[in-house]
Amino acid sequence: MSGGGTEAPVGRETLTGGGSGKKRDSLGTAGSAHLIIKDLGEIHSRLLDHRPVIQGETRYFVKEFEEKRNLRELRVLENLKNMIHETKEHTLPKCRETMKDNLEEVLQRLQAANQAVCRLQQREQERKKMYHDHLISSEKQHLLQWEDFMKEQPYRQTQVDEEHRRAMERLKEQYAEMEKDLTKFSTF
Repeated sequence: MSGGGTEAPVGRETLTGGGSGKKRDSLGTAGSAHLIIKDLGEIHSRLLDHRPVIQGETRYFVKEFEEKRNLRELRVLENLKNMIHETKEHTLPKCRETMKDNLEEVLQRLQAANQAVCRLQQREQERKKMYHDHLISSEKQHLLQWEDFMKEQPYRQTQVDEEHRRAMERLKEQYAEMEKDLTKFSTF
């Protein structure tokens, strides 16, 4: 194995099929290099060149987004249009009529309730006025009675004082008589 140059050509001849040494050797090397480069290009395009895959995905996305979504959005818009038409033509007139009928009734009830509240307020005000008037007249009457009472007090005081004086005199007379009687009984 140390001799050198004879082993490589033998191996090359076996690779290229034997024959006339140098011509085939250069053609075989160039052809195999060409095949290797071609294989490398295919490997590179399959593994590292993502443009075809990205282009395919881009076309698929555009197709999905524009075609299918467009139809979906058209259906949604058509449904909205139908719903708006239905609302405008049928639902709103029914609502208006129902509101008109019910609002008239509600308005009548509110007016009746308002009148009833006004009557109650008027009655309450009249009752308060009567109560206030009664309080004022009662207060005036009490003041008059108090004044009369205070005017009569000196007269009554003199009457009570006079009655008290008389009672005291009677008691003094009674005690005086009792004392006389006691002295009579004690002398016996």
